[in-house]
Amino acid sequence: MSTLKAVRGTRDLLPPETQLWNRVEATARAVFSRYGFGEIRTPIFEATELFARGVGEETDIVSKEMYTWEDRARAASEKAQSLTLRPENTAGVVRAYIEHKLGETGNLQKLFYIGPQFRRERPQRGRYRQFWQIGVEVLGPVSSGAESPIRDAEILEMLASLLDELGIKNWQLDLNSVGSSTDRPRYIAALREALAPVKHLMCEDNQRRAETNPLRVLDSKDPNDQELINALPKIADFLDAESTAHFAQVKAALDACGVPYNVNPRLVRGLDYYTRTTFEFTVPDGSGLGTQNALLGGGRYDGLSEMLGGPKAPGIGFAIGEDRLILTLQAQAAETEAAKLDAYIAPLGIAQNAAALALARELRRAGLSVEVGDGSFRMKKSFEAADKVARHIVLLGEDEVATGVLTIKTFATGEQAKVERSAATEHLAR
Repeated sequence: MSTLKAVRGTRDLLPPETQLWNRVEATARAVFSRYGFGEIRTPIFEATELFARGVGEETDIVSKEMYTWEDRARAASEKAQSLTLRPENTAGVVRAYIEHKLGETGNLQKLFYIGPQFRRERPQRGRYRQFWQIGVEVLGPVSSGAESPIRDAEILEMLASLLDELGIKNWQLDLNSVGSSTDRPRYIAALREALAPVKHLMCEDNQRRAETNPLRVLDSKDPNDQELINALPKIADFLDAESTAHFAQVKAALDACGVPYNVNPRLVRGLDYYTRTTFEFTVPDGSGLGTQNALLGGGRYDGLSEMLGGPKAPGIGFAIGEDRLILTLQAQAAETEAAKLDAYIAPLGIAQNAAALALARELRRAGLSVEVGDGSFRMKKSFEAADKVARHIVLLGEDEVATGVLTIKTFATGEQAKVERSAATEHLAR
């Protein structure tokens, strides 16, 4: 019988790597909390219509990459329904905003999520069919200030702070405006006109995008098409006065905060719901992501709520590819060794096993991380096992149990000391 393995495009996350994942998520939660965000958890599958209407039927995500199935009716009173594993989370968050009438509070909704998404794309480094995202959405009625450029700038300043706190080095923020819901169609029409005489010279994917979603052509990384793409019209030339002023205010606020950025006229992001500010954070070559060096991206989506049948609710958000963030941290870190436990308790003989577990309980309740060995181990095996996982080894024999004086060795210094049990927590925490 063949050995069962994880499905292609998925994988198991194991210790010690999961310690890094937990640190990243804990840091994100702490930063988001300082900015007034609360967590939202939406289902991992939704009605297919949500993504078709929100993300766009002509996008690669909806047309090629979604995991969709027919959920058959189980009773005569039920109808069959097309369901899809979420390929992204913004549409689900906006659906929840509408369903739970969050706009009726009149307040700005500042929400974050951490969880898996699913796309059936070709697996490659940092890109999986089940992948994890850390994301933020800010939306609300116009009266809440949701449409203000200060919201865009605050999101970007928060992201800069988060990447700095995580230790991401040499990140770059690329920034652009894709204009309003009236600017964008004018620009797309100009793109189609400019692409018509040259699209036959492009790769197969770009020939298809030129027909179905011309904005996606600008995202193309095909080296043979770059000269043609660089000659296409720039969206900055199609912005109306309001969009131009909005973008200028975003940049001014970033300048005031000292957040560096680069205006990239080719940054458009191809999802149907984006308007005005779009952005992307990248890292340098050699940061673990190969040629695709985008770490995260996002933008404003002022019309998405109405597109999904809800009230007017301007919004802006982003999604971090957590898998790619972890790869970058690992590639940029000088040392990736897992953090060690505070102590390893080595009972000297099987008769001391119970006492060793009782001591471990005492130390753990005091906040220390502790592993317990086994009294059947030889001394050499106990030391070898302890050195792999802990900073200290605590030897627990009959004398230590009887006197309450523990023998503790610190591996980093080689120091061995006799320590009163009442002082063990302080000694092991050093």
